[in-house]
Amino acid sequence: MVPFGMKNKKVILASASPRRKMLMEGLDIRVEVINVNHEDESYPREMPPEEIPAYLAAKKADAARDRITEDTVLLTADTIVLLDGEVIEKPRDADHARQMLARLSGRKHRVLTGVCMRSRNKEVCFTAASDVFFGNLSEEEIDYYVSTYKPFDKAGAYGIQEWIGYVSVERIEGSFYNVMGLPVHQVWQYLKEF
Repeated sequence: MVPFGMKNKKVILASASPRRKMLMEGLDIRVEVINVNHEDESYPREMPPEEIPAYLAAKKADAARDRITEDTVLLTADTIVLLDGEVIEKPRDADHARQMLARLSGRKHRVLTGVCMRSRNKEVCFTAASDVFFGNLSEEEIDYYVSTYKPFDKAGAYGIQEWIGYVSVERIEGSFYNVMGLPVHQVWQYLKEF
């Protein structure tokens, strides 16, 4: 049984992220995952960092708009990490990942996930924010994480649901799932309105 107002709708998740797929499936709604060839993650350099994730999510939605039908809701998302107001993107390689994690070690950073949801007659875009407090990480811990988990597809070079989250995250202010890549509690609230 499909819960609530989603009985006659299916969500199309335009994302290559296995974490987002898992989180959407946890809502017990019909989800079809598509991979949109959208590699342009550029944004205007003067754009305030808080606006970047929703802007990028909307760009992804534009790239997949032809998949929207009468009974579907298209969902796209993008996550960035902010440290002292600077956008920390996905690492280029292992050395870059180590540098990122060394910068995050012992500090607070902010994770922002922008979400865009579209049907044929409605669009909602929003951004969720969570503050993550890392404990101090040794060079050996950073090396272990990067070489074992290879976090090259993750903003900030880490996945909170992985080993590094167990050993270094002291606390979170905001949604844990947002840090994973999708603020599912807010997605659920908006989906009920479609």
